[in-house]
Amino acid sequence: MIMAGWNIIDGRAVALPQDNIDTDQLIPARFMSVPRKDGYGPYLLHDLRFDAEGAPRPDMALNRHPEASILVTRRNFGSGSSREAAVYALVDFGIKAVVAPSFGDIFASNAVNNGLLPARLPEDLIEALIARLGDGDAAMTVDLNDCVIRIGNEVMPFDLDPVWRLKLINGWDDIDMTASHGREIAAFRANRVQHAPYAMLPHET
Repeated sequence: MIMAGWNIIDGRAVALPQDNIDTDQLIPARFMSVPRKDGYGPYLLHDLRFDAEGAPRPDMALNRHPEASILVTRRNFGSGSSREAAVYALVDFGIKAVVAPSFGDIFASNAVNNGLLPARLPEDLIEALIARLGDGDAAMTVDLNDCVIRIGNEVMPFDLDPVWRLKLINGWDDIDMTASHGREIAAFRANRVQHAPYAMLPHET
């Protein structure tokens, strides 16, 4: 899937005030047999959004505000298994950024490779945002140019690896990132052939 890069999100934010939302909660394993082309959005946080009979839970913010594109939540978001389908579910639902104090490492890497921003803010700012959003939603801007979040008159810088920022702005995954260094790689190979031909494989010389 070709990703579109982005610089700024002007969207609606909702709060999910829970710690340790893991990948099995983001998309329960029983839904992962659905073909990717059909979209995983309907299954995002299924068991939190729906009761045992399949009825939407009225106290769930994403049910009240399905147009939300920014999710504010607590620490250790995306922990658990390495399933990339957890990111697919968020992206297919329309979520473009998740703001939390910390993330599961593999989840965060998968997120960036699929155009989803894992933005880290200190816990005190997260708690202030959660309190501000309450059960509703609010306009929020996420700016990758300056790595800041704007809500009302407040501006909050967030932490993001510079390489991840570059990948998100350009819509790159790991392969695209490597390809962006094509000239340097070609120059290294040419130098290697010239100065260390004994180290090259037959098809490389």
